[in-house]
Amino acid sequence: MANAEIVELYPSVQDQVSAEEWEMRVNLAAAYRLVELYDMSDMTRTHISAHVPGEDTFLLNPYGLMFSEVTASSLIKVDQDGNEINNTGPYKINAAGFTIHSAVHGHSKEFACVLHTHSEAGMALSAMDCGLLPISQHSMRFYNRIAYHDYEGIALDLDERARLINDLGDNKAMILRNHGFLTAGRTVAEAFSLVFYLEKCAKSQIQAMSAVGLDGLVTPSPEVCEHTAQQFERNPNFSNLDWPGHLRRLDALDPSYAS
Repeated sequence: MANAEIVELYPSVQDQVSAEEWEMRVNLAAAYRLVELYDMSDMTRTHISAHVPGEDTFLLNPYGLMFSEVTASSLIKVDQDGNEINNTGPYKINAAGFTIHSAVHGHSKEFACVLHTHSEAGMALSAMDCGLLPISQHSMRFYNRIAYHDYEGIALDLDERARLINDLGDNKAMILRNHGFLTAGRTVAEAFSLVFYLEKCAKSQIQAMSAVGLDGLVTPSPEVCEHTAQQFERNPNFSNLDWPGHLRRLDALDPSYAS
């Protein structure tokens, strides 16, 4: 469908929700478009969710729309039991997506946005026993600050939520073994920034290992890696500097995400 048809299929709900929810919807729809724009999407698979301010609910994509088609009004509100609220379109949520995202949102309201990808670089890195290596400035951002969760099959078993959360701990980024990436942010901008740079780290690590192998990599000392990670932590809001620029880029390409 052309995006004009999507907008017709999902009329605006702006006047039916709070201003805070609408802002979250627009930002979340933007994240879907950006994941597509930066080649991190997987057809209709994978998901990005956002907590609805002031409610015990979150927003998830309709399972049937491509990421390039998601709009603010097409997003489906669900509760922690998986009940869909005010879904006006023909598509339902994806059960596996609900399992993963309800786990994180139910665990902590600190995380406004949860983002999951199946990118080629992410899947490749998720299959590496060495995991993410601190071989670049970007990767040192995640030094001792990234979690790992072993693959258990397609995430249809709600019991997996407890194990996923236990593995995530206090981290904002996770490598799902043999699966992909997951990031969680206090804002949509932060969650997107985390996965954007995690993706760059994966690509650069794969390229470096392809050139010189694991033994040929140069790794700074643990002290330098930790110092760099702390430097990133002292400036936690730089993702907010990028976000308006992302929205301007989307507005120039196709502003229908905000419909």
